Amino acid sequence: MEQVDQFISFIGSHKAELLEQTLEHLWLTLLSLAIATVIGLSIGILISKKKNIASAVLGFVNGIQTIPSIALLGFLLPFLGIGVVPAIVALFLYALLPIVRNTYTGITEIDPAIKEAAVGMGMSPRQVLLKVEIPLAMPVLFAGIRTAFVINVGVATLCALIAAGGLGEFIFRGLSTNNPHMILAGAIPAALMALLFDALMGYIQQHVYKLIKPVLISLAILFIGILAYNIFSSTSNKKLVAGFPSEFIERGDGYLGLKETYDLDFEVKEMEIGLMYQAVKNKNVDVISGFSTDGRIEAFDLVILEDDKKYFPPYYAAPLVRESTLKNYPEVRNALNKLGNSISGQEMSRMNYEVDEKRKDIDLVAREFLKKKGFEMSGPKQGEAQIIIGSKNFTESFILAHIFKLMIESYTPYACELKQGFGGTKLLFDALNTGEVDIYPEYTGTGLLVILKPEDTKDILYEKEAVYEFVKQQFHDQYQLQWLQPLGFNNTAALMMRREQAKVLGVEKISDLKGD
Repeated sequence: MEQVDQFISFIGSHKAELLEQTLEHLWLTLLSLAIATVIGLSIGILISKKKNIASAVLGFVNGIQTIPSIALLGFLLPFLGIGVVPAIVALFLYALLPIVRNTYTGITEIDPAIKEAAVGMGMSPRQVLLKVEIPLAMPVLFAGIRTAFVINVGVATLCALIAAGGLGEFIFRGLSTNNPHMILAGAIPAALMALLFDALMGYIQQHVYKLIKPVLISLAILFIGILAYNIFSSTSNKKLVAGFPSEFIERGDGYLGLKETYDLDFEVKEMEIGLMYQAVKNKNVDVISGFSTDGRIEAFDLVILEDDKKYFPPYYAAPLVRESTLKNYPEVRNALNKLGNSISGQEMSRMNYEVDEKRKDIDLVAREFLKKKGFEMSGPKQGEAQIIIGSKNFTESFILAHIFKLMIESYTPYACELKQGFGGTKLLFDALNTGEVDIYPEYTGTGLLVILKPEDTKDILYEKEAVYEFVKQQFHDQYQLQWLQPLGFNNTAALMMRREQAKVLGVEKISDLKGD
């Protein structure tokens, strides 16, 4: 009962944002479905008359359906950028198959004798299509549209990853911060939307001849209303546009606290970390949250804004390890502690650059760095892995996980396995706590404000050693986890802009972004 009350309270405190996301979700789904219906019906009718191309066309739309949603969105980004346009195109492509297939099937399976009778009565091919074939195939056509709508409601949640909005924002933000209330706040409306429209279209399907006109008029009014809302929202908003990943928006050291500290007022677009840098480079957004050691800062000519109110704590990277793992495999501690203070910020930035911009293999970059530092490298260990190393879903975490693996396999008798790309701090931390992962690279600032979440941090000096010693003691006492020696670099969180834009606007520090 307490959980239900907390969920209701969460909905109440986020009702404006939830309404906005629901309208965005409905807009994405209806617009893509409208386009897919017009084009899908046209293609289905065409191939029902030209059966020699039917197999090729159906094979093509069926092939699109087999492409994973994330892969399709990623493929469209270089051509269409981020936001609504690639989302609409992807949803349109996914909706094509059921509409095209059902249109083709509905028309071709009509009894040929009925068509012959219509022709015998003097009907033209156009009249046969409009007055005989489409009316008889209507239940099957509607079944295809009905299926396409339900598919698009689900796929539209993924469009939040490319800053297209919708209920996926709450879902991915909740997954990143391990907030079940936020996950449900996005998932429940999406499920209800799918069920409601499925039931509505099922009813229309049974009474299609009576309801087709009023339904089309109602949908047209709804479509125009949502279109007007989106146009008004986009034209009336003159704010700077910020691109933030899901975790940064909700985490303790993220946008909510930053907004309050600096009195910021951005138009926030939620997006995947990798897209964030591409978005600011392509001028889709003005401000991003980033990492001070990221190689793309120099490559994209970005400038880090001064954190003049010292909002962000130190983010010194260190291996975070289960104490039971260190007890069972004591050599691991010595192997990883050899990395203590061996990686400078410049070196970490260079490795990130080589992976992100030069497209070099992560394992090769990690191996070359360790050899340059004088560490002895051995070949990969054979046999079953004793140590599982995790990472988050950004380049630096991938690189550090590979470095840990190389060090352990070179300086201990143990084999390692990598489990990479966890979608958020809490997901990976929970995996560490449950024993699914033994080690992963973490940052002291993240450990402090995302995992520990102390009620009052005023007494904690935001200084390297102070934060490190605090999280080390608290993790040992609360979770039986060990922070090993820091690696040396401080990958502090930061706000960034394009250097040219920051110069034009006269922005040098975060306070310069203060809302009016």
